[in-house]
Amino acid sequence: MKSAYELAMERLAKSDPSASKPLTPEQKSRLAEIDRVHKGKLAEREIFLKKQLDEALAAQKFEDVEKIQKQLVSERARIDEEREEEKERVRRQK
Repeated sequence: MKSAYELAMERLAKSDPSASKPLTPEQKSRLAEIDRVHKGKLAEREIFLKKQLDEALAAQKFEDVEKIQKQLVSERARIDEEREEEKERVRRQK
């Protein structure tokens, strides 16, 4: 007997047959490039925001600290979402 997981995976494969196609070397290199670029963007934003965070902590501006921390979380989520959208476009290319 197959597990529920195996049955679900079979249904998923049937509903989207293009998902099981192997990636071309060009797609793999493009995916790696997307990861590298977005990792750089994230590092840049983190450095900038952590500098602001340190300054706010030194000045004891706790409301600003909270805003900056929320912005940092938001920026991470936004950059991760952008990265995944780009990668999905590459995966769907034929």
